[in-house]
Amino acid sequence: MSGGGPLGLRDDALAACVRCGLCLPHCPTYRTSGDESRSPRGRIALMRAAEAGAVALDAEWFEAMDTCVQCLGCETACPSGVPYGELMTATREATVRGHPPSRRLRAGLWLLGRPRLLRTGSRLLALVQRVGLVPRTGLLPRRLPVWAPRSRATGTGDVVLFTGCVMDAWQPEVHAAVEAVLEEMGTTVERSGDRAGCCGALHEHAGLGKEARRSAERVMAALPGDRPILVDSAGCGAALKRYGHLLGTPVAEAFAARVLDVHEWLAPQMGRLPTGRQTAGSVIVHDPCHLRHAQGCHGAVRDVLQPYMEVVELDDEGLCCGAGGAYSLTEPVLADEVRQRKVAAIGRAADRSGATVVVSANPGCTMHLVAAGVDVRHPMEVLAEALKEDPVEAGIGESVGDAG
Repeated sequence: MSGGGPLGLRDDALAACVRCGLCLPHCPTYRTSGDESRSPRGRIALMRAAEAGAVALDAEWFEAMDTCVQCLGCETACPSGVPYGELMTATREATVRGHPPSRRLRAGLWLLGRPRLLRTGSRLLALVQRVGLVPRTGLLPRRLPVWAPRSRATGTGDVVLFTGCVMDAWQPEVHAAVEAVLEEMGTTVERSGDRAGCCGALHEHAGLGKEARRSAERVMAALPGDRPILVDSAGCGAALKRYGHLLGTPVAEAFAARVLDVHEWLAPQMGRLPTGRQTAGSVIVHDPCHLRHAQGCHGAVRDVLQPYMEVVELDDEGLCCGAGGAYSLTEPVLADEVRQRKVAAIGRAADRSGATVVVSANPGCTMHLVAAGVDVRHPMEVLAEALKEDPVEAGIGESVGDAG
């Protein structure tokens, strides 16, 4: 039950933290800053104090909350099962009226809910980017597509591929790769298209719970039935799987049960694809936090790649790359410092293995790492090319820094 404080947090959720500190090595902002207020247990202590009226919600308090990347690495490491993600989401929603997101972020979130406008704006931005007037950041692909085919719902298909907003406009080649792989195994695909649109993940991340719930209702209304809903963006998949919790209805729970990460769905059915002989070289696997910590199905990426190529692991125990949705916009300095640790881990993996290509199943992570000069592709792109007759000729070993 809620203690009735200004944040409305559950007493048992706050009390679950015993301040053992086992979360600290898994928190990217604590690892970078060494500041207790930028650690999970420090933030929970500040939440407790706020609920008890023992601390003012001042600039310093909000800075502690704002600097959380919401990677959930602490949840995976916590032996007490502290629902940190729930606490942080509720805190941001409870305080958003007095501490709203920046105008720039709100404008971006507004655009995500308007797919046609997003595509038009993306085309114009791509043209401006071609003449060198757009600075390189982790918020954009290095080379936006000038034209992206519009994803249309067909009303048919064994499975539904959730196309979302940013992925559809900026990384359409990933959806095409997913379709190619599934069609290779005899599975027909329907795209969710504009009628479903944005999943609301970034809205919830920013504390805009009302807008997130509105997105969830729209997505659910657009995708009735009982067919599996496959997702090739880790962030979107995590959000769709949370609809039951977000909306708190049996209908939302049933919808969330239909949602599967595309690798999660594909892994048990790999026997339906042509047998691989690991002829496609080596790839370094980067686990998006929303796949590793939120969904817990990052192992499926290895399952679908290993029959065709050598998988090289990082040595940082899944530490966040610093992308965190719009985190590189709201906290650019911290996002860059966290990314530097990930890039160093990738460099060590490359030195050990000779691999030059990194695979990551989340668009935010991809763009954030590409902006640092890392060659990143989606696992399904690499798998689709490995299924071709000549994987080397198909480009698996080529530079992929301009992907997306």
